[in-house]
Amino acid sequence: MGLTKLLFSCLRPRFILVLASSLSLAAALNPACAPGGNFDLSKFTLQLPSGSPGKPDTITGAKLSGCSGFQNKDFFFTGPDGSLQMKVPGDTSTGCVTTPNSKHCRTELREQDPVSWDPNGATNVLSANLTVVSAGGSTCIGQIHIDDTVSHKPVAELFIDDGGKLTVGMEQTRAGGNEKSFDIGSVTLGQPFSYEIHYEKNVFSVVLNGAKPVVVTTFSLNAPKSYFKVGNYLQASKPSVVNFFSIDIQHA
Repeated sequence: MGLTKLLFSCLRPRFILVLASSLSLAAALNPACAPGGNFDLSKFTLQLPSGSPGKPDTITGAKLSGCSGFQNKDFFFTGPDGSLQMKVPGDTSTGCVTTPNSKHCRTELREQDPVSWDPNGATNVLSANLTVVSAGGSTCIGQIHIDDTVSHKPVAELFIDDGGKLTVGMEQTRAGGNEKSFDIGSVTLGQPFSYEIHYEKNVFSVVLNGAKPVVVTTFSLNAPKSYFKVGNYLQASKPSVVNFFSIDIQHA
């Protein structure tokens, strides 16, 4: 048996499907383009871990869009395989910049079109295909945030740690500060996987690698206006690297 056949014979069928999907997506990406040439970034703004104290650099969707759109060689750029590579240098001891409402640095996309949506709607889903090269201790790779006119707190954050364990941190109230953790599953760092975050018909769930949805209670949040965020929002101290092969948002 050849090495390739031996490798694939040892992998679980679901992982083979996800790996094949990631390879196909990578083959369709153009490493010569900025991220906006491979991903529809027109509906996002980007926050970087650079800028002045309390005022991180932000890049509009118009500047992100297109093959010659914005990229930053340190934090946000196209990798040799065409993936969107998002890096954070570490915690604030590195000199990285945070928002006034957070202690953590991030390279993260924020949904802007629509600016917010109703969790009671029929379809609100963020899906991504990615590889976490380094979690830096722990990082958030996707989240739902309460609309800024309502609260500065998230609804829920999808975290991954250095062991590949994925958890959801769910706030219990709109005021925040009372987040509870729920296990979602685990993956191998450096290997591709997919996730979907749903918040529709006032039900929150996460799908990992196409498996059965994990439904998480939303406590007393009562479906606040919300928006999606996706990227690399470091929660610990070490450098983190997350590479995306696809990012998609659907509403109905």
